[in-house]
Amino acid sequence: MNKKQLNTHSLIIPYLILCSLVGACSVEHSEQPPTEFSHSISGDVLPWKHEEFDSKHSKFTFAVFADLTGGERSQVFDIAVAQLNLLRPEIIMNVGDLIEGDATEIDELNDQWDVFDERAANADAPIFYAGGNHDLTGDALRSVWEARNGPRYYHFVYKNVLFLVLDTEDNTSERVAEIFAARNSAVVVYKAKGMEAFQKTEYWNMPERTSGTISKAQSEYIIGAIESNPDVRWTFMFVHKPAWLNENNTTFAAIEAALSARPYTVFNGHVQAYSYLERLGRDYIQLATTGGEQFPDLGRSMDHVMLVTVDDDGVDIANLALSGILDKTGRVPLGDDDICFEKAECGN
Repeated sequence: MNKKQLNTHSLIIPYLILCSLVGACSVEHSEQPPTEFSHSISGDVLPWKHEEFDSKHSKFTFAVFADLTGGERSQVFDIAVAQLNLLRPEIIMNVGDLIEGDATEIDELNDQWDVFDERAANADAPIFYAGGNHDLTGDALRSVWEARNGPRYYHFVYKNVLFLVLDTEDNTSERVAEIFAARNSAVVVYKAKGMEAFQKTEYWNMPERTSGTISKAQSEYIIGAIESNPDVRWTFMFVHKPAWLNENNTTFAAIEAALSARPYTVFNGHVQAYSYLERLGRDYIQLATTGGEQFPDLGRSMDHVMLVTVDDDGVDIANLALSGILDKTGRVPLGDDDICFEKAECGN
């Protein structure tokens, strides 16, 4: 409270006490709320053609960002956070792979999360975390996640919209250990010999690498959340790996079946190249990167965020390349206009 506010406050309180004692207060109340729009133009001819403002009470906007990993590129995520603050979404979601997760020691993994959390804390809106294979492959990563972030899959409702966050690394402890060992070996091969050699590793051929795993317990939990919220306006699902690619994945198919009578949208990451799929009459959107390694050979590989606007009439989804979100000075926030946001365009 500033000095002017303090002085005003000190005058109001004695006045209110005196009023209550003598019953002599006269307070004027406005019967009408303040007019949101007014003008001083007379006549019927106006320099606008309607006054149906896009300001519905039911409307809100949230953002989604993509993978950071595979060799995070400097500054990109920090710029994305600054850009999201300019866009002012109410919620920020993601599709996992927030840390490299390439360490085996708990202290080292905590250090990686400390770095991410510190940068994520610069966002004005709350960020709801989703886990990817870099975040959750291995018992050490799982234990650190659960200690710092709680459940690996969850749901919440905001303004009568259901948000479902899934864990596609939901394997048994034994299988987690096998995948972890194979993945670590494959990463060494990739760094030393490149993609062609990586594609010949045991990890490359594991079905979990492509589409992940969703346990029966997780499937039942998500279906329970769906059934407990039958009248929401829309449902959004966030997964790291595209679980629908595995035709034998009955647990994910059961979730889709539970959603079949309602409007919903799915966002995923993992491949680090953008793609759009219409599946079961719904939008399935695969994000590319927000600082992660890019793979132009797999599709459009760019740094971007999604901006999703919801109201009672439906959903609008905007795809925003980070290279096009500038601050009021006409520059990329944080002052670096030379950063590369799309490998295929700038070649580095």
